[in-house]
Amino acid sequence: MGWLLSLSFFLILTAASSLEEDVPHSSCSSKFMDELHRLNDSSGLHLTLHHPRSRCSPAPFPNLTFSTILSHDEARVRSLTARLTKTVSLPVAPLLRPAAVSIPLSPGASTGVGNYVTQIGLGTPAKSYVMVVDTGSSLSWLQCSPCRIYCHDQVGSVFDPAASASYRPVSCSESECDSLESATLNPSACSLDDVCIYQASYGDRSFSVGYLSKDVLSLGSGQRLAGFVYGCGQDNEGLFGRSAGLIGLARNRLSLLSQLAPSLGYSFSYCLSTAASTGYLSIGSYNARQFSYTPMQSSSLDNSLYFVRLTSITVGGRGLPVSSSAYTGTPTIIDSGTVITRLPSNVYAALSSAIAAALKEYPRQPAYSILDTCFRGSLSRLAVPTVEMVFQGGATLRLAPRNVMIDVDGSTTCLAFAPARRVAIIGNKQQETFSVVYDVGRSRIGFAAGGCG
Repeated sequence: MGWLLSLSFFLILTAASSLEEDVPHSSCSSKFMDELHRLNDSSGLHLTLHHPRSRCSPAPFPNLTFSTILSHDEARVRSLTARLTKTVSLPVAPLLRPAAVSIPLSPGASTGVGNYVTQIGLGTPAKSYVMVVDTGSSLSWLQCSPCRIYCHDQVGSVFDPAASASYRPVSCSESECDSLESATLNPSACSLDDVCIYQASYGDRSFSVGYLSKDVLSLGSGQRLAGFVYGCGQDNEGLFGRSAGLIGLARNRLSLLSQLAPSLGYSFSYCLSTAASTGYLSIGSYNARQFSYTPMQSSSLDNSLYFVRLTSITVGGRGLPVSSSAYTGTPTIIDSGTVITRLPSNVYAALSSAIAAALKEYPRQPAYSILDTCFRGSLSRLAVPTVEMVFQGGATLRLAPRNVMIDVDGSTTCLAFAPARRVAIIGNKQQETFSVVYDVGRSRIGFAAGGCG
């Protein structure tokens, strides 16, 4: 990927700085209208959130085999692990000009197959764009014409900065340019026209390179954010589906969350739906009494991700036979874009054994990719025991069978957990249909059942 980014930088560095079509309406959006109207009667900002493989999605991800989905999920986990354990070792990409410094490429997290999508408006007049939503990323970006190097296929037209009366590029001397390295883990660069250049690279070798920019962001029921800082991508390659770009919700000055915090408050919540339903993303006000909370943990490993402390897991009401230190010895993050939850190895082994004992009447099947606790039959035919994930402070995810097991083909169902290497991750399969609130202002994360059905 190094030479690709080198070419991107060279062409963007030497390019000039000058730079209405609506996204098709989903035929099944009416399923969620009552809930969306209820949310919009309260304060805050509320957006519809779509499963990446839902037919209701405005940009459904192309059909992939489940083994391919798991392979990309593993790439995301590897990149998050490398990021947190500081074991990144990627090629160096020179800027191809005499005064340039070498740029070490550091991955964010793989995007695409595990991430949910929503729609935003950008520019004056505002146009609508489908965006991936990611709690593991900070910088938001979308594809911009003239796409000096490459734009992947997307739903609707590519954003045209020249058609927006409120667009302006960010200069290299502005503070937002200085903040890029903490947001993308990659240093910024400067074009020959003094425009700040960003590079966002991800664990599956996807990347976006372009101009840091400002424009008017339109969200939800009339909410607008003037001076929204984002990346205007000129080279966007990799696994982004047919989305226009990415919205970052991590804890960083340049994330969408931080930019909206002065007006809406420093919190957001979501319900990640199954492929058969529709969820939501809310920024700002929420019903605090609805949730049970666990403290948001601080970590020197990365101050932009969301850390929690898992304290126990029960299967059929019985705790796993592991010590409390088995849970606390591994840092744990909660992530919207990882599909399969990764547990500390001892905890995973105990969970696997407990599930195997509870389902002993069902024939075992060989491992399927990263999933090694598999049974013959579909999820609907298995008597899956209740599994609870308990966090510090008592907040509990009481998992339904669909959050515990997953059909991998027509004849095999597997435990939807895997062992962690050095970082545990609470993935979106276990979060599905729960309301989850990230109350950054109060440093807590909350869970509530029955969020989106």
